[in-house]
Amino acid sequence: MVWVPLRSTRTDRRAPLRAAPARRTTMSLEWLLDWSWSLDGLRDFIATGIQSFRDCDTSALAAVACLLLLFVWYCYHVGREQPRAYPTVNALMQSAEANGVQNGFVYCHSPECVRCAHHDGLNQKLYHNLQEYAKRYSWSGMGRIHKGIREQGRYLNSRPSIQKPEVFFLPDLPTMPYFSRDAQKHDVELLERNFQTILCEFETLYKAFSNCSLPQGWKMNSTPSGEWFTFYLVNQGMCVPRNCRRCPRTYRLLGSLRTCIGNNVFGNACISVLSPGTVIAEHYGPTNIRIRCHLGLKTPSNCELVVGGEPQCWAEGRCLLFDDSFLHTAFHEGPPEEGPRVVFMVDLWHPNVAAAERQALDFIFAPGR
Repeated sequence: MVWVPLRSTRTDRRAPLRAAPARRTTMSLEWLLDWSWSLDGLRDFIATGIQSFRDCDTSALAAVACLLLLFVWYCYHVGREQPRAYPTVNALMQSAEANGVQNGFVYCHSPECVRCAHHDGLNQKLYHNLQEYAKRYSWSGMGRIHKGIREQGRYLNSRPSIQKPEVFFLPDLPTMPYFSRDAQKHDVELLERNFQTILCEFETLYKAFSNCSLPQGWKMNSTPSGEWFTFYLVNQGMCVPRNCRRCPRTYRLLGSLRTCIGNNVFGNACISVLSPGTVIAEHYGPTNIRIRCHLGLKTPSNCELVVGGEPQCWAEGRCLLFDDSFLHTAFHEGPPEEGPRVVFMVDLWHPNVAAAERQALDFIFAPGR
């Protein structure tokens, strides 16, 4: 028996193919009708809005128009100002060599530097910087800084002799000669974990002292007796590129610290070396917005730091935090055979300076302002 397909079967198979265009046409018409209804709704909505404006009181419309004009003027005024760029430490590292260094140590060349200048117009300059910051960003959270700048002369002159910051005093900060390790716990623990890394890079640097009296990159500081040397990675907010390249792991570590002051003139990071028999004269730091951290690298006997009349001793691999706006001194009275006292010093933000205040202070005291 032979199976022969019926003609009707072929007809049924083609029927759906012929019906599909008809369905598509129907769907298109429905879509256009829906769009027409949408346009009608939009037109009614616009007409209703226009009518509501016509029904409004003339004085209300005038007030809205004034507000709109003020907003347009504000946008124009802000938009036409070109923001001034303030470089980070990483950017400064690329440009510092072009500005010139002496013995690998960056010196301040600006006669208007707020960190170095002591003149009657300093407060006016600081207030101008604060106004510029507030105009560009916000006055929010600036009350304490504003109060400090407005009454800076009174604060500095009326401070007890135990604490007299030389440049800037921020009011209403807790004052104490020494801080506990928990004040900046993250950064303290990070520095102590990297103690061996920093020590190894220092030992490599210190070998150069056997070849010359003052190797490249080191700075000799004046002292009543003995010798005090510093090797700066960051000096007054300015990176020292040649020195950073010689201590790459220590420099990278600075970028991992959460509270390191790196973008204003109160920020420093260096290796500090006291030779036996050295005494650093009593002096005050420039501000109370920072706390100074010393990580002990080499700590012979008979070495002390005295802050606000309170003595403390360094310990190898441990951090010591203090407020250097208090009167302080350091000395090394150990025997010559024990070698120098060595610490890695870095400036951290005072824990009670808020984030908004830190940003404003970085702007106000930016290097070169």
